[in-house]
Amino acid sequence: MEIDAAASGAVLKRERVRDAILELVEERRPGDAIPSERTLCSELGVSRPTLRAAVDELVVAGLLVREHGRGMFVAAEKITQELAPDRRAFSLPQAAGAWTSRILEVSTAPAGARVGRKLRMSPAARIHYVARLRLVDGSPMAIEYLHVPADLVADLTSEELEQGDLYEHLGERHAVRVSEAVQSIEPTVVTRAEGDLLDVPELSPALLFERLTTDTHGRPVEYVHSLYRGDRYRIVSRLTLGPGGHPDQSPPAREGHHPGIPPGDFTHKDPVTLSTRGVVQDGM
Repeated sequence: MEIDAAASGAVLKRERVRDAILELVEERRPGDAIPSERTLCSELGVSRPTLRAAVDELVVAGLLVREHGRGMFVAAEKITQELAPDRRAFSLPQAAGAWTSRILEVSTAPAGARVGRKLRMSPAARIHYVARLRLVDGSPMAIEYLHVPADLVADLTSEELEQGDLYEHLGERHAVRVSEAVQSIEPTVVTRAEGDLLDVPELSPALLFERLTTDTHGRPVEYVHSLYRGDRYRIVSRLTLGPGGHPDQSPPAREGHHPGIPPGDFTHKDPVTLSTRGVVQDGM
């Protein structure tokens, strides 16, 4: 597949605008206003359509609210449902298909305030920033944005970024062994530029992944967010309801409810164990 340079540039520009607006959101409380579109266009040096595309994405994601005649405001906090059970019971097998990558951009730069907070490092500390298109059996599947501390990994080669498993490369070539990742998943839709890269129509459904990975010493190794095609990628969870699992894998019972199980439908208080895997749907 040949990458469209114009589409790639549009996606990367919108991504930078999105990150700048996210910084404004994280500095404010729910209900607080953010600057007007005209002000943001001037401060960020971008056109109105580029800004609106980034704002539209954050509105769809539930982080911003538009109020006609009043402006844009930080949305109310979301209700979070944790899917990960006891660490020993969680597994994440590899998704099907042959995965490869096409690099859209690679650079080394200061982390900045937002990514610095994610990686628990100074905003002035340097990171490797990588934007890449992920493909399965040659078909575009996701757009991925990686942020890796430069002092932890001296350099990342094109081979490491395009072929094989990045975590295996980190362990074998850089002596960095990943241990744990905390990942969130939200529904969203793609912009026109993202759709061009992913070969889907504008506003097609997608899954937005955000992940922080740490190594065996508890150091943040990678902060990444990715946009996966909703028409070909889905998440399948297997839950063990009640007794029958290994005793060592049973997390303590607690109040609340589990995804897909309405409150009151599971009243015997036995623990639930979960494993999750990615499934790539066959193309039409």
